[in-house]
Amino acid sequence: MENSKFYYLGPLLFKSKVEEETLKQIETLCKRDKSLSFIENLAGHIDHEYKIDHRDLDKALESHIITFIKCYHGFYGKMDDFYINSSWVNYMQAGDYNPIHTHTGCDFSAVLFLQMPEEIKKENAQFKGNGGGSPESGPGSLTFTTSVPMENWRSEIIFLPERGDLFLFPANLMHFVCPFKSNVERISIAFNLAKKNI
Repeated sequence: MENSKFYYLGPLLFKSKVEEETLKQIETLCKRDKSLSFIENLAGHIDHEYKIDHRDLDKALESHIITFIKCYHGFYGKMDDFYINSSWVNYMQAGDYNPIHTHTGCDFSAVLFLQMPEEIKKENAQFKGNGGGSPESGPGSLTFTTSVPMENWRSEIIFLPERGDLFLFPANLMHFVCPFKSNVERISIAFNLAKKNI
């Protein structure tokens, strides 16, 4: 109908697919070095989380950040610019998880998946429970939530990530990662973005 209109309401959740060449470049930034341990700064129940150089990551993901910023301009109608101000790698193993949380010291946050084993996907497909009120919220899933479930209100969206999936979202958007039981390792990069002073 000509007199109909759609209104943007709620947070911007941006998803992109990072190309294989860039993923391999980013993997070289990840080091299991105890001197780079980042555990004390993070919410996750993960034994292996290490800081990585956010400036190198910013360069590697430049085209994706530019696309995100264009989307941000269209969604919010604001002409801000952003840069990555902190980043780390998560090596998740069986039983590890990220509880529901938000990020501080930034404006937007992001997660990029480097390794998502087939065993986790199979475990998720065989999941019979109703985690978080939704059958999709099974092992290895990533959930973004705005509120408790309400009638006629979509309060959450759930993903089973693949290698190369990149999500950018407001730092105060609640999110969590479900644990898995498979004897494998899932690797993700998390990072925060701050507004540039123009």
